[in-house]
Amino acid sequence: MASLPLRVLLLSQIVPYPPDSGPRIKTYHVLRYLASRGHQVTLATFVRPGEEKGLDVLREFCHAVYPVPMRRSRLVDARDYLRALARGTPFLVERDSKQAMHDLVQRLTSEQSFDIVHADQLTMGQYALGARSGNRIFDAHNAVWAIVERARTTAFPLVRPALALEARRLQRYEGMLCRAVDGVLAVSAVDQAKLVQAGARAESITVIPIAIDCGAQPPLTLRPEAKSIVSASTLFYPPNADGVRWFARDVYPLVRREQPDADLTLIGARPPHDLVSMNGRDGITVTGYVPDVDLWLSRAAVMVVPVRAASGMRVRILEALSRGIPVVSTTMGVEGIEAVHDIHLLIADDAREFAAQVVRLLADPALRIRLASAGRALVQAKYDWQVALPAVEAAYAKALQRVASN
Repeated sequence: MASLPLRVLLLSQIVPYPPDSGPRIKTYHVLRYLASRGHQVTLATFVRPGEEKGLDVLREFCHAVYPVPMRRSRLVDARDYLRALARGTPFLVERDSKQAMHDLVQRLTSEQSFDIVHADQLTMGQYALGARSGNRIFDAHNAVWAIVERARTTAFPLVRPALALEARRLQRYEGMLCRAVDGVLAVSAVDQAKLVQAGARAESITVIPIAIDCGAQPPLTLRPEAKSIVSASTLFYPPNADGVRWFARDVYPLVRREQPDADLTLIGARPPHDLVSMNGRDGITVTGYVPDVDLWLSRAAVMVVPVRAASGMRVRILEALSRGIPVVSTTMGVEGIEAVHDIHLLIADDAREFAAQVVRLLADPALRIRLASAGRALVQAKYDWQVALPAVEAAYAKALQRVASN
């Protein structure tokens, strides 16, 4: 393990509080764990309008917090897309390249001697590369190039060439970044393989799963009579919207043929217009963002996680299993989670089989109880933050030793 205390500069693309989405949950628990172990953590984070309140909570356990305003618009995105095309860089990296953050990181790492500069997510890697002190760690929430490549296969034909170009550029960039830093964190063996495919060295990668707080997420009481299906995801993220759209249009009608009294709740911030237009039709409720999903989960018989383009891990599966909510997902959705079909959850990849597994759960309260118990036990054993995150310190120590020996 790394000696105490280490001076860590963590660079975040989003304010990691409240922990209400996958990236925030992952980063929040890493920060929380490092602070609990006595490390001196400085956070430099982009802040979007409305995120300022989260900074006060983070200041309670971070040594210092430095916010950098981030404002996005379609006009700015279009400018950055054209700039990325001209420079041959990935759009996602160009979009998040802000001079104020470059200046902040260079100033902090000049004025202070950090042991670790921890770049959280791909687009923050560019700032770690410019750091003037500290061993650089790239925390890959996903193999981003693989998400874009997978999304290409289900996208509208007109946008597929642009996605193919972005996937190629991301693959090159991720490989370069992995080779340039002193250590890489991946959330699963699948992602590790994708990063190696991009050009990373396998020995530089430490696999550490995303962690949640099982103690703060006790199981809910299941209702045997429940017929409600729930989906909870960040709906302004296109791969999430794609999966939910597929379920609502292709799978849910098949479920209703067998279970006419079933209903569907779609939870998530900023849903696309076509999903909003489904609200009130055929038992569908579209809530938008809700700060606390317990009201909806407590009446659910099943959570669906209909993933068709992804990398990394689905935190919402871990949270559902922790709460004792039965889950149906795809093979891709369960990637990175050591869950077994018909033991911890149910897995299906085409519309008819997915519908059949949902109907199976709606009709069998005993199956729901069995899956809920096994799923909760799995998450407690492998994905609780106090179980999974000591490996972060080990990865830090590995990077420090590697640099010291060179």
